[in-house]
Amino acid sequence: MTTLAYFEGKIVPIDQAKLSIRAHVVNYGTGVFEGIRAYWNADHEQLYVFRLQEHYQRLVQGARVLRMQLSLDAAQMSDLTLELLRREGFRTDVYIRPLAYKANEIIGVRLHNLRDEFCVWCVPFGKYIEKQDGAKVCISSWRRNDDNAIPPRGKVAGAYVNSALIKTDAQLNGFDEAIVLNADGHVSEGSAENFFMVRGGKLITPPVTANILEGITRQTVMLLAREELGLETVEREIDRTELYMADEAFFCGTGVEITPIGSIDHLPLGGGGVGPITRRVRDLYFGVVCGDVEKYRHWCAPVYRQ
Repeated sequence: MTTLAYFEGKIVPIDQAKLSIRAHVVNYGTGVFEGIRAYWNADHEQLYVFRLQEHYQRLVQGARVLRMQLSLDAAQMSDLTLELLRREGFRTDVYIRPLAYKANEIIGVRLHNLRDEFCVWCVPFGKYIEKQDGAKVCISSWRRNDDNAIPPRGKVAGAYVNSALIKTDAQLNGFDEAIVLNADGHVSEGSAENFFMVRGGKLITPPVTANILEGITRQTVMLLAREELGLETVEREIDRTELYMADEAFFCGTGVEITPIGSIDHLPLGGGGVGPITRRVRDLYFGVVCGDVEKYRHWCAPVYRQ
């Protein structure tokens, strides 16, 4: 259970971490957030936060786009997050939600001359998509927001209305998730996760110029695939009909982790379940994030001092 939050410069009971309905971020979506996971390793008696610094570095970059002047840097944000987790005492997998936001209680849409604040809270968390044996996916009728409109390469709070429209439309039509195209009609990503497909033994994923989030899990998958599995990743534009011809496909992201795609628009991929390459990537990924692969232990920040 969540009991604490870092809010307005100190750790307080979660019930005291409240924003006014007049807050700028509430009315205009003027915030940038992160999603970070921590994994409980019972054998190590340790809670590992995966790629903590990298997440906060991305948050700082996103804050710059929103013309924020934050009082904390990525290292300081990382330290206070570890302290918050220690005080919570979690012994389970946890999702961490930091948010930098415009805090002024005013009417008037702008980014400059406003007060910037930062908060963090954490919650025990399981699977983002429950169906792990092959998600049913559609191609969304909604398009991904463009970099010249609301930049998707950082996690801008207001931009996630686009993701909500995509996700709700998919689920109300009987699917688990959706793939969204960009304004050019090429594959961008899922509603809130990056996308990979497998064709001819290679991983293929849209480039960062396809209006995607510059995913930390995405980068992790490409590195592990190359270094540990000997798999090449090709970053290029993907046409819609290529999806139907894929041997395998999966979503990746902090929330979704590695989620296999079983079908797209009711067309099964491969055997319609977890493909062999997807399985290898997923198994390796979970070994790494849980701190069981010594080579990549530096990515896992331990919460509890031993």
